[in-house]
Amino acid sequence: MVSNKADTIEEYILKKLSEGTDGSIEVKRTELADKVNCAPSQISYVLSTRFTHDRGFHVESQRGLGGYIRITIVEDTAFDKKTLYRSMVENIDANTPFETVKAMVSYLVDMRMLTTREAEMMKRTIYIIYQSEAAGKMTAEERAKIITSIFVMLAKI
Repeated sequence: MVSNKADTIEEYILKKLSEGTDGSIEVKRTELADKVNCAPSQISYVLSTRFTHDRGFHVESQRGLGGYIRITIVEDTAFDKKTLYRSMVENIDANTPFETVKAMVSYLVDMRMLTTREAEMMKRTIYIIYQSEAAGKMTAEERAKIITSIFVMLAKI
C-alpha cells in the first residue's frame, strides 16, 4: 500500500521508466500532477528528493508553456549495482544471521533498487527460509545457497 502522495508520484515515475526501452521518460509537470492528483509543486519535491544523481537519475526540467521534465536513469549506475550485488552475495554464508540479510534488503530499498513491496515479499520469503532451517528441514549451507540465488537473480534483472 502506498503510504503518501510522494510515494504515489515516485511509484508512477518508476513504473513509467520501467515501461520504457531507453531508460528515459519525458512528461509535462501539470499532466503528471493531474494523473496522480496532486499539485505540481509536489512533483518538484519528489524529483528533487527521490530522483537525484546519487540514486541513479538525471532530471532535466524546462518550465513554461512548452515545459517538460525528462528523467533518465544514469547509465554508470549499472556497474555500481553489479558491484553492490556481488558484495552482498559474497557476504552471505551459512553463518549470516537473518538480521544481516534483512538489512541488505532494506539497503536496496534505500538505494531505490527495490520497491517497498518487493522488499517486504523478499523479507518474508527469507524469514520462512530461516524458519525452515531452524525446523531442521534444511541445512545452513542450503539456506545460504537459496538466499544467495535470490540476490544473484536480482543482479540479473
